[in-house]
Amino acid sequence: MNTVERIKEICKERQIPLYKLEKECGFGNGYIGQLRKGSVPNDRLKKIADYLGVSSEYLSTGKSDNGYYINEETAREAQKIFENKDMRTLFDAAKDASPEDLRIATDMLQALKKKERREDL
Repeated sequence: MNTVERIKEICKERQIPLYKLEKECGFGNGYIGQLRKGSVPNDRLKKIADYLGVSSEYLSTGKSDNGYYINEETAREAQKIFENKDMRTLFDAAKDASPEDLRIATDMLQALKKKERREDL
């Protein structure tokens, strides 16, 4: 899979229309589809990576340069979960989640835990 294919795949998985990514990154409509060789200039690759919340390295190679997690922000959120002994069961499931998904999951679990405590009273 080349860089352009990887970008398209991430957009598809996250239900982000390519035209939206192009607009948000300041590119012309259809820019991504016009990249025939499957590579993206470094300055534009960085913009796309930042928009998608992944590293340029991941877009280029499919391998994360952040170790276990898809990006640094996800790693930070996972560390918060790991450090909370009541949420460690989520630790392994967190590696492929977006940072926002991790925050939502954490918030939901904390709300359920509070509800459980109120019901015990």
